Amino acid sequence: MTEGFAFVIIARRRKREKSFPSRIRLNVEKEAKYFIQEKRLRMSPEPFDPAQGTPTDFIREAVKEDLKNGRFNYVRTRLPPEPNGYLHIGHVKAFMIDYLVAKENGGDLVLRFDDTNPTKEETEFVEAIEDDARWLGIEWSKVTFASDYFDLLYEWAQKLVLAGKAYVDDQTPEEVSKNRGTLTEPGKNSPFRDRDVEENMDLLERMKNGEFPNGSRILRAKIDMAHPNINMRDPAMYRILHEHHHRTGDKWKIYPLYDWSHGQNDSMEGITHSLCSLEYEDHRPLYEWFLDQLDVFKPRQIEFARLNLNYTVMSKRKLRRLVEENHVSGWDDPRMPTLRAMRRRGYTANAILDFIRRVGVAKNYSVSDVSLLEACVREDLNKTSLRRMAVIRPLKVVIDNYPDDLVEEMDAVNNPEDPNAGTRKVPFSKVIYIEQDDFRETPPPKYYRLFPGNEVRLRYAYFIKCSHVVKNDAGEVIEVHATYDPSTRGGDSPDGRKVKSTIHWVSAKHAKEAEVRMYDRLFSKENPEEGEEGFLNCLNPNSLEVLNGFVEPSLATAEAGSRFQFERLGYFCVDKDSTKEKPVFNLTVNLKDAWAKIEKKGN
Repeated sequence: MTEGFAFVIIARRRKREKSFPSRIRLNVEKEAKYFIQEKRLRMSPEPFDPAQGTPTDFIREAVKEDLKNGRFNYVRTRLPPEPNGYLHIGHVKAFMIDYLVAKENGGDLVLRFDDTNPTKEETEFVEAIEDDARWLGIEWSKVTFASDYFDLLYEWAQKLVLAGKAYVDDQTPEEVSKNRGTLTEPGKNSPFRDRDVEENMDLLERMKNGEFPNGSRILRAKIDMAHPNINMRDPAMYRILHEHHHRTGDKWKIYPLYDWSHGQNDSMEGITHSLCSLEYEDHRPLYEWFLDQLDVFKPRQIEFARLNLNYTVMSKRKLRRLVEENHVSGWDDPRMPTLRAMRRRGYTANAILDFIRRVGVAKNYSVSDVSLLEACVREDLNKTSLRRMAVIRPLKVVIDNYPDDLVEEMDAVNNPEDPNAGTRKVPFSKVIYIEQDDFRETPPPKYYRLFPGNEVRLRYAYFIKCSHVVKNDAGEVIEVHATYDPSTRGGDSPDGRKVKSTIHWVSAKHAKEAEVRMYDRLFSKENPEEGEEGFLNCLNPNSLEVLNGFVEPSLATAEAGSRFQFERLGYFCVDKDSTKEKPVFNLTVNLKDAWAKIEKKGN
């Protein structure tokens, strides 16, 4: 990547981010250089080596310093997911930072669900998030909910009202927004800002009891409507919402805003280090203001850059649209970036965690390459996956000089990377299937697979030579005829002759018909999140191809979730839709990075 290209990327980002002047900006030229360094770092093929010791970064160094200087004498972090969707790959980075920082310092981790918005939360998501986190190997000391602290949080709100630090505002949402000001102009005080304490306490209690309709009043902190940080301009703390809550039922008619509950919940639980993504950096002064006014335990907030992946969207709202508008089959569609989808596709927890380690922890915005994630998956599955033969685009081959009723069992290696995996028996007979791509009637230059007059090796079996073909009325080859050399069983010729190609096969008589789902990237554009509707306009129409092929007979009884390498094709996982009558396999990842070749050719 050239500095000129990086300059353009960074300049565009700064233009998009001009509405956030409080964010620290580097000189564009200097940031372009950082961008190149970050990009190169995230493309590094080197995995984390435990022998080199515990990894370090600015967060770990900050925690270490806090323990050393006595700011804290223990470490406690928290995972604060909202139960309104499924975890995706972006959450994994945040989860692992919280988990490992606590674990490495002998501390504990709290899993706290932020259930402050009853209109979007479901118990289904709570259970799914816990299950996915356990799958990653994350352990926590306890599970809590923001709603566990609703009573205490309300008491703390009353405390601020009594101290003259909060008030009830009767302005409409439109008036509140209009009077908030802009990034260059101060806001205007609400006409209700100077209500006396007694009236504010009375109105707040009546709000809680449900006496007012939705949107008619809010409780606001009383800070400074001219503050340069917009988040400090009398932010809302409670809004009226007559909604049933999945845990508290109909007890509450007001619900806290995240900016009010977030820091206070951390304080209530004794969280020492509140680790957040960068978008909360501008909110930190507000969180600290609340804690100072309440004079309660004060956690330290540290921000880091969130995980971004090319060819991927991470926004829950956009992911929800993909599901609700039927662009995908569900939250666990193997093309989605959710952990549910990745598990279904065949990704392993080890591979995902390896990817997160390689990406590292940084403060600068960056986009990681999805090819690096796929490389981690490929590397892990290469070590652990049993090899099997499958033909996903079958072409019939008849071996004319092979006995009609003879069936032989060939010895096949289960995993060349693992000697302890042993071997298996694979049936061989007169009629077999090979891949259509492994035959050409008129071969192009340097094509060494099967064509008329050419000899190839059948994996674990014999040398065969094509003699002639059978075509349909359209002139398409539908059947290949060949002869075999009985002396080449096992793949070697006694006379020492060589063949330039080895192809895989399955016995037509014994193979099991299977559905094979070939998945590709859901988006054809490297940055699909540009623009509100842009991500739907760059959906890849070829992201799913369903094929009917044939697999070794042993795969007929493979359990859902089992992973295999289909020799010469890629890594595949048994789908939950699979049955003994019709096995279903999902492509996890190709043996090689096909997209790298496509992009290289395009460039």
